[in-house]
Amino acid sequence: MANKKYENLDTSYRKTFKDLIKCGIERSKTKKDYSSVIQQCSHKKISYLKENRDKTTITWIGHSTFLIQIKGVNILTDPVYANQMALKKRLSKPGILISELPPIDIICISHGHYDHLDFNTLRHFPKKTRFILPIGLKQKFVSKGYTNVHEMKWWESKDFLGINISFVPSQHWTKRTLFDRNKSHWGGFVFKTSNDCIYHVGDSAYFSGFKEIGKRFQIDTAIIPIGAYEPEWFMKHNHMSPEEAVQAFIDLNAKLFIPMHYGTFKLADDTPFEALERLCSEWKRKKIKPEKLKISLLGETIHPSIVGNKKEEAIIY
Repeated sequence: MANKKYENLDTSYRKTFKDLIKCGIERSKTKKDYSSVIQQCSHKKISYLKENRDKTTITWIGHSTFLIQIKGVNILTDPVYANQMALKKRLSKPGILISELPPIDIICISHGHYDHLDFNTLRHFPKKTRFILPIGLKQKFVSKGYTNVHEMKWWESKDFLGINISFVPSQHWTKRTLFDRNKSHWGGFVFKTSNDCIYHVGDSAYFSGFKEIGKRFQIDTAIIPIGAYEPEWFMKHNHMSPEEAVQAFIDLNAKLFIPMHYGTFKLADDTPFEALERLCSEWKRKKIKPEKLKISLLGETIHPSIVGNKKEEAIIY
């Protein structure tokens, strides 16, 4: 299994050296303003989150990092608190400090890229914390002393602390060193109870799998990436444009869309506000109900059952 390479559901595209050179030249000519940052919520519910044991909440911390509270269980997705990733400085501060988090029961990692798996962040959590990982990543955790580690394959479902958690496909890839390209898998997580179904997409290009996921699960809230898509000819095989993210939401037949994966690190040539503008423009073009889109502030706590039924316009912050 150590030498196994994982693949996508749809045909994988392997970028050539010529593509990399062309992309590098294009990016060197791109000059955009990244000084504006996503706003922090002015009314963060830190005390409430620490005490909450029954309400379903979703709180955006930044990038793909969310605190999801469901059925009294505190779940953290792709926790990355790093101020810098290689040469890329963090554009916006985390919405909630690590010290402000409630006790975390489960940490879910969508894949091994550094902007989704940061071991410097994970050292702040006890070694016995329950981790749910894509197949192929477990040994990295075991070698660092983590003792409660669970790998999952695509379409596999398991019950953890009364939550049914499914690991579902995404269209992506992974690599942490020169020698481990696609040696572990990538995907998203569906968190399901009798009352709620929340889908965290992870990192993904647009692909046929969204329709299948929508058929298998009755998704209430879909947390979907919208950033790191330019230049589109180069990035489209790994990341969605905002327009493609809207189509993914339609394919999923979900009730509420929360965008993520923008505004934290400069991973491509699109700016956070370009991504939001294109998202809202496509939303209106598709004539989807405004209350089905919730653009979150950093550190804002969302009650999805309330927001998804509230008659309010999506606001670009």
